[in-house]
Formats: sequence, C-alpha cells, structure tokens
Amino acid sequence: MLGGNARRALLRTVAWLGLTALLGVGAATAQAGGASWPPKLVRIIVPFAAGSTPDMVGRVLADNLQARHPGTSFVVENKPGASGNIGTDVVAKAAPDGATLGISIPGPLVINRMLFAKLPYDPERDIAPVTMLTRMPSVLAVPAGLGLTSVADFIARLKDGGSSLAYASIGAGSLSQLCMEAIAQKAGARMVHIPYAGSPNAMTALIRGDVQAACLPAISVAPHQDSGAIKILAVSTPERSPFLPDVPTLKESGIDVRSDAWNALIAPSGTPPDLIDAINAEFRQSLSEPAVIAKLKTQMIVAAPSTPDQLRRTLADEKALWAEVIRAAGIRIE
Repeated sequence: MLGGNARRALLRTVAWLGLTALLGVGAATAQAGGASWPPKLVRIIVPFAAGSTPDMVGRVLADNLQARHPGTSFVVENKPGASGNIGTDVVAKAAPDGATLGISIPGPLVINRMLFAKLPYDPERDIAPVTMLTRMPSVLAVPAGLGLTSVADFIARLKDGGSSLAYASIGAGSLSQLCMEAIAQKAGARMVHIPYAGSPNAMTALIRGDVQAACLPAISVAPHQDSGAIKILAVSTPERSPFLPDVPTLKESGIDVRSDAWNALIAPSGTPPDLIDAINAEFRQSLSEPAVIAKLKTQMIVAAPSTPDQLRRTLADEKALWAEVIRAAGIRIE
C-alpha cells in the first residue's frame, strides 16, 4: 500500500506521461498537415445519376475509405440535373469543414460556365480543388461499314462529304460534342450534331450507321470493335492509352486535338488548406490501393491523383482549351 505522498507522486507521473503522449500525437498531427480527417460522417456528392462514371468512381473510393476508417460513414449522394450544376452547387454551398465533398468532371467545373448564361455557383470562387482522381480515354470511332482505317481517311471523307455527315454525342455541351467539333474545326469542315441520351444510345446509332462518327468513352466502344461493328481510329488523350496501346492519338494522326475525360475531387471554397491536404492524402492513399486500381481498370479508368495546385492548373488549362471551340461552334445551353 502506497502512502499519501507516494500515491500523489505516482499520479503526477501518470498525468505527466499522459500529457507527453498527447503532445506527441498533437505534434505528429501538425507535421501531417495540422488537420484531422475524416469526421463521423462524410457526404460525397455526385452531380450525376447512379451508374454514371463519377458515381462508380465515388463508390469505389467510398468503400475503400470506409474500410480504412470504420468509425466514419462515407455516404455517396447522387444529385443529378442541369448538366451537373445542381450537385456541384450543393458542394459549393456546403460548410467548409471537410464533411461534404464532391466528385465532378470538366462540365460543371469548367465547360458549363461557357455554355450557360448563368450558373448558381462560381467555379473559381466557390469551389476548392482537392485532387484529380481518375482519367479515362475517349476514342474517335466510325461504323466499320464506312471502310475507313485511319484519321486521315476520316478527314478526307469529312471534307468530301461536307455538312451532310453527322456525329453522335451524349448531349449538348458534352465533352463528346466538343471533341467532335474540335476535330471538324481543325479539319476545316462541318458536321451535323445529333445528341443522344447517353453512350449506349449513341453507340446504337453509330453501329446502325445513323451517324458517321462519335467521340465516346473507350469502355463504351471497345467491345463493339471486337465484334467488328465499328472501327476505332484514335484515342483523344494526350498520350496513348495503356488499354489500347496500338491505337494512335489524334495528335499522332495529324489532328492536334485532345479531349481528356477525368474525375476530380472538390470541396467548398474556404476549406482550410491543412484540411484540404489531409483529405488529399487520404484519397491519394485510396487511389494507390491495388484493389481500387483493379476495380477502375475494369472500366478502362486509371488512377491519376494530383496536388490541389496541379488540379487548379488543369482547370485553367481546360478553360483555355475549350473556350475557342465553344465560341466557334456557337454552342449554348439555355
């Protein structure tokens, strides 16, 4: 049995050790960025419907984060509508505390500001870039029955056919429309735009020969090349795709056009930089996990994490890339 003085000395020692441990944890946290994340509930807003590519990416990452942080609930919420503007506005107006994040694509973050007369949010003022998440190749494809085997063949046919040739897209102002408009502009030609409600509908039109070309996600097109129904002429990404290594890029083929389909993570503006860094680190960890990489690969998607500044520069580059294409084509959404 300890005497009073000994007992008090022991308690002081225990308290000192506990404080030292606590300070040690605090120092480690500060070195890691000074912010603790995740909270008990994290909402990941996807501004498109369930089953879309951003939705799939969001759920794969949410599952991985959930497994690594069982004390937190990661909830994917679909808020589709207005070409992604509705869901992105939910993120823009959320509290900047790391509890609400968003997954978005070039449209709501860059392109829509040039298509819509007014947006409910300002992408530059109201959105904080966190990290690039993934990239997915798109391809220029034509019906196999046209007998075209290269981009040069397609451009020659385009110039001969004039504006009688048509292309499919997955909607007005979509990346699939902008890619085809950029190709036509570079070739000094015009094509008729026929929008469809999604890639499956556009692919059906392409296979039937209702349209003569389309620039669509490779995952939607590749199976139909394997069946002999269509011909892939080029990938629209800056470099060749690891999924289609024998297919040249548009630039390699003589048309200096790139159309990079990506998904990015965003937060409300005003989110503290150290909290942004903490979230960035967690998502980068998820994107490095073999199971996540394998799931993305099944959809011909590659993990492509970045720093917040790198994503910010990508957004600025995309704005410069598409501004002239949109202006020249006269594309507007009312």
